[in-house]
Amino acid sequence: MRPTISESAPKKPRDWREPTGDGPQLLVESEVVRAAVRKARQAGKSVGLVPTMGALHEGHLSLLETAKTECDLSIVSIFVNPTQFSPQEDFRNYPRDLTRDMELLGRLGCDIVFAPTNDAMYAPNHATSVDVGPIGQMLEGEFRPTHFRGVATIVLKLFQLVSADRAYFGRKDYQQTIVVRQMVADLDVPIDVRVCPTVREADGLAMSSRNVYLSADDRRRAVVLSKSLLLAEQLANSGERDVATIRRLMQQEIDNVGGINVQYIAFVADATLTPVARIDGPTTVALAAIVGNTRLIDNMLIGVT
Repeated sequence: MRPTISESAPKKPRDWREPTGDGPQLLVESEVVRAAVRKARQAGKSVGLVPTMGALHEGHLSLLETAKTECDLSIVSIFVNPTQFSPQEDFRNYPRDLTRDMELLGRLGCDIVFAPTNDAMYAPNHATSVDVGPIGQMLEGEFRPTHFRGVATIVLKLFQLVSADRAYFGRKDYQQTIVVRQMVADLDVPIDVRVCPTVREADGLAMSSRNVYLSADDRRRAVVLSKSLLLAEQLANSGERDVATIRRLMQQEIDNVGGINVQYIAFVADATLTPVARIDGPTTVALAAIVGNTRLIDNMLIGVT
């Protein structure tokens, strides 16, 4: 049966019931997911949250698998958050398929899917947002100025509604993980933020919900992004320490493919957004590029001895 989500105001909460094992329970009301978490905690269970925007792939599913190994109750949220999209971005066309997502989550034994409506998350008079400061203004923030304000706001709201013990994010969204951890530390949010490895296609392309936008030719060319990151790793492993040199060779590798607009290639001290000029320790190389009409991001840890 196809799950349906009303775009009107939330209904009155219904009684929460234990998951049956026949698939995840779909919850759309904030009060009901709160009741589910409260009941779990009263039973001494730990709770894990995987925040997503749906259009799930193996990267998302790997987060759920980790959550299930560490927590008694697993909750995946599915909400395409309008406040993290700028007016020229793809909010209306962002891929949505709740039925497919529910089926995938059911196969892995997800307990609860929280899929709130827009009205439930943003009331008509909603005016408060989270300013993440300078870390939201660099790299991605230069090209998407309001993005991390929207991300931090929705993540904090989810943390308030689903008061989980742990929340799971993918390293592919490297800057997002830095922003979320900073917000949690600054606002004293009692949750453990877990960052899990990037999951890649067989040819190395980082898995992303936006990969479905790529034409066959764009998909072939997009692989060079991960290849350029591997080149950076190889150069660092062979003793190259100068960031400018590595960046130039990465750009050359991408330019040789053609048709790709690189927006940035950044080298930062790992677990931070602090730029480095030399590879003198663990360093994250992060990049963003437009392939065809699709904007992709990726990153890799290098300089680890």
